[in-house]
Amino acid sequence: MDIILVPLLTVVDIALAIYWYIVLATVIFSWLLAFGVVNTYNHAVRTIGEVLARLTEPALRPIRRWMPDIGPVDLSPIALWLILIFLRMVVGELLVVVRQV
Repeated sequence: MDIILVPLLTVVDIALAIYWYIVLATVIFSWLLAFGVVNTYNHAVRTIGEVLARLTEPALRPIRRWMPDIGPVDLSPIALWLILIFLRMVVGELLVVVRQV
């Protein structure tokens, strides 16, 4: 069982870590758009924004429905980061338990 479970949990942990950075890139991209540093008239910028939105919106949309609206500040990425950190901690503890058995 360890032959399959340890690599699987390791891949899940890596995927969660990569997704954490994708959410960070989405937040930074939204700030750059809001402050006018980049604009969506550029095809490359628009494509990057669409890719980031398609990767993060399925996870952020339910969190936005659940969280209260506090105006122009979007706290849903912070909630998603906390969820991702929690999941990575759970996966890490499972790895420790599986390796001990």
